Amino acid sequence: MQSSQASAERRYAAQTKHDTLLESRTATLSLYSQLAALRPFKPDQGVQLVIQEFCEALVDYTASAHFQLYRFIDEGTERRQNVLQLSKEVYPNIAETTQQILDFNEKYDCEDHCDNLSNLDADLSKLGEILADRILYEDQVIAALTVDR
Repeated sequence: MQSSQASAERRYAAQTKHDTLLESRTATLSLYSQLAALRPFKPDQGVQLVIQEFCEALVDYTASAHFQLYRFIDEGTERRQNVLQLSKEVYPNIAETTQQILDFNEKYDCEDHCDNLSNLDADLSKLGEILADRILYEDQVIAALTVDR
């Protein structure tokens, strides 16, 4: 009975982590859409505020994925071979998207600078593709984690 209860508690904890990640992802995508709707981009205070809020959400979402999905793998607590194998396959891709996201944040973080928005339209489009790829990778890992084995 204790084994069953412990298993149920682990499933609940995992589901909570996935929910947190999905909430962070949803908030980020919502801000992405809000920012994209401000085209053409002009370096005014309204655009700068949305860019800043988006960059903060983007970094939070990126960190959340690492803490919610990969920490258990890094700590060696995951035992399911299918999850470990999939993680080894997709983690390099997620790491690459993480770097691209951090590069975008570095370029457009309006706390430091936000005067040159001439490339924001193209960079935002490219970031949309990066986020789409990242979501596919994350969803593969989430699916593997949620399969009862």
